Amino acid sequence: MVSLVANNESFAIKSGGHNPNKFFASIDDGPLLSTSGLNEVTYDKESNTVRVGPGNKWEEVHAVLDPLNVTVVGGRIGNVGVGGYLLGGGLSFLSTQYGWASNNLAAVELVLANGTMITASNTTNADVFAAIKGGGSNFGIVTAYIMQAYPIGQIWGGNLIFFGDDKTDGLLSGVRNFTEHYDDPKAGIIVTKELLLYNSTTLWVLFLFYDGQTPPTGVFDEFLALDPTTNDCKTRSYGDLLSSNDAFVLHGSVYTIGTETTPLPPADRPDILRAYYDHWHTTAASAQDVFGIIASLAFQPLPKSLATVARSKGGDLLDLDDDVDRIVFELDYSYVFEDLDSETVDATMVETYSGLKSLVDGYVADGSLPDAYRPLFMNDCYFRQDYWGRLRPETRQSAEAVRAAVDPAGVMQTLTQGFHL
Repeated sequence: MVSLVANNESFAIKSGGHNPNKFFASIDDGPLLSTSGLNEVTYDKESNTVRVGPGNKWEEVHAVLDPLNVTVVGGRIGNVGVGGYLLGGGLSFLSTQYGWASNNLAAVELVLANGTMITASNTTNADVFAAIKGGGSNFGIVTAYIMQAYPIGQIWGGNLIFFGDDKTDGLLSGVRNFTEHYDDPKAGIIVTKELLLYNSTTLWVLFLFYDGQTPPTGVFDEFLALDPTTNDCKTRSYGDLLSSNDAFVLHGSVYTIGTETTPLPPADRPDILRAYYDHWHTTAASAQDVFGIIASLAFQPLPKSLATVARSKGGDLLDLDDDVDRIVFELDYSYVFEDLDSETVDATMVETYSGLKSLVDGYVADGSLPDAYRPLFMNDCYFRQDYWGRLRPETRQSAEAVRAAVDPAGVMQTLTQGFHL
């Protein structure tokens, strides 16, 4: 860091490399600081913590932990990298039990912009520790995460796949009801629509998880009753589930990601989720001439209980209240030729998330939805989105004060990319 600053050299930091925003984990004509060699995974039984290097992917972490019957709160797909995931907050299949992944950090070790190495925890450099939980790479380069460990045995999970569109209303109703009636914190789900625009294939892919060998009757019944085309859910190890979810990772494609947040619509307003879906579908279809394009829309439940657990563990920058249930949308476009089609895909992504926000704003304005706090989830944010502007003002001010204290020259704001403060 000292050398980079002395030479005013732009650089990028790459851990697992999952963040697809251009130049967030890549660079042209500058050094790329790869943490791939920082791949330690060490369980300490006495403290019940796991020391995890940022260069790991979550499937590598669980390959070590599964035989020990312990786990950490991490990614839902094995191929996802550790570093950016934790700094962005981290949504997990275990989040309704234990909160965001960042809520389960016991400490971090990081290098500040001036080259100083520090440890941050609840008792040491506590202001930095609080700021990194959803603060991204604004405060330094993390070289190790010490994470709280939890017991785990065999779990149940897999994918339900529905080809076509005829189950759309039933699936939208199902994810709405699941989010409101989240009675079992051991259950987790992602409801995803995939649109292969280049050949007009359309399908729903559901990622199901239960922290136990078999889910109780009623947990996933509304989805199973819709008669999926395929169902590979079974009892297995946690690591096996995450690795099997890698089947849906699109290797070799240019990838973009965006997000929006909505309060959960009431049960008697199915038209609201349908309007969100229809906007996404229409906007995505407008890019059908982009070679090899695949559009994806994921519904990710954020029940009140998750917010309650997160605050009980010390909180994070998102600082969700438990006044309302929420759904976070993950919006993805993948395609083949960046030079040829990036402008079209960029415009399509902006229209997708901007249109969703306009719909939510309209429903709030006419009283159809509550006027709730709606932050953006950093892990899913597009580079043009204003992550910091959607947080509570006092949260942003606190983070800015920490940034000014540890990086007064603004090195992490000017020499590297990310969601800058």
